[in-house]
Amino acid sequence: MTREEKDLFIDTLAEKLENSDNVYLTDVSGLPVRDSNELRRLFFREGVKMQVVKNSLLKKAMEKTGTNFEEAYEVLKGNTALVFSESDNLPAKIIKTFRKKFDRPILKAAFVDSEFYLGDEQIETLAMLKSRTELIGDIIELLQSPAKNVISALKSSSSKISGILKTLGDRPATSDSVSVEDANVESLDKESGESKADLEAKTDAAEELKEDEEVAEETEDNSNEEAADMSEGEADESSKS
Repeated sequence: MTREEKDLFIDTLAEKLENSDNVYLTDVSGLPVRDSNELRRLFFREGVKMQVVKNSLLKKAMEKTGTNFEEAYEVLKGNTALVFSESDNLPAKIIKTFRKKFDRPILKAAFVDSEFYLGDEQIETLAMLKSRTELIGDIIELLQSPAKNVISALKSSSSKISGILKTLGDRPATSDSVSVEDANVESLDKESGESKADLEAKTDAAEELKEDEEVAEETEDNSNEEAADMSEGEADESSKS
């Protein structure tokens, strides 16, 4: 490989590392060609790519990226095969399955969603990570169930504003779920008789409670009638804004 070819290889590899959220560094040394090809086929079927690289070129590629790979430098020795995947846990699951018959590949390190995992003992941890699809399913489930629990808790809180704020503050936080939450608002309206503006006003109140706990303490002794008036006032103010 000429100097120009090496430079081109390093640039190409650095771009792959830069654009990959999940990179595994493995050791496949000792695997016969037939078994190594079987491993490649297993990866290929699942959309996972494997590439054997020289450690010196890999280190130079790592240094050219915007990511700090220094933690992985210590494992850049012997045989190194890179595994690229869009899934956090899929390479680890495939490796676990393959190792029921063979003692390779060995996990040297993994860079998954901006986190480093060093050593073969991390293979179990990586295999148990939830994929994006699984996490989305969990978010949908949380939105469907806890939302109903919030309404039930609101009804049983004696209408005290402190109880309302605490209930909403304890509700599991979610992200990337705006469309799903909006879809659930209509069903919540039917069950609770409250409008979307009411729910948004109470959510805002929950956030204010976290920033200043004294507000909740000062309002805890308010009467049921005062708490209800405050909730209606917040809802009106939110709808006007």
